[in-house]
Amino acid sequence: MIDVNSKLPSVEFQYFAEGEMITATTEELFAGKKVVMFAVPGAFTPTCSNTHLPGYVVNYDKFIAKGIDTVICLSVNDAFVMDAWGKSQNAENIIMLADGGADFTKAIGLEAETGIFGGTRSRRYAMVVDDGMLQVLNVEEPKQFEVSDAETILALL
Repeated sequence: MIDVNSKLPSVEFQYFAEGEMITATTEELFAGKKVVMFAVPGAFTPTCSNTHLPGYVVNYDKFIAKGIDTVICLSVNDAFVMDAWGKSQNAENIIMLADGGADFTKAIGLEAETGIFGGTRSRRYAMVVDDGMLQVLNVEEPKQFEVSDAETILALL
């Protein structure tokens, strides 16, 4: 697993912005910015849709007020699914980032094999990144939701 004070690995992601699919690198998303990124096992899944993402949507302005430039939600799903999920959750201020091939998730050592649920997925976590360097990493134990919620991360800023 990636260590705090490490540089994020360089990979490509996809997401939608203003109806257009964007391919962006780690550097383009994180360089020169303070970013909160949280990851979920799957879009449209119960804890992710009922609690995890909504907490960041509701608290978005508080993150910006604390000096965060960007809030990102990552999942090992495709960009179309992430875009549809973001729209269904009123997450227009949050980048709904697709790690479709799990390249980033595997590179930071936070993949989980879920078998018939969906194959390789991300573990649930939240991180604070400053100019591409990992500053905070809160990883949930399997089937838990205690340390990666928006309120916990806000309290650490």
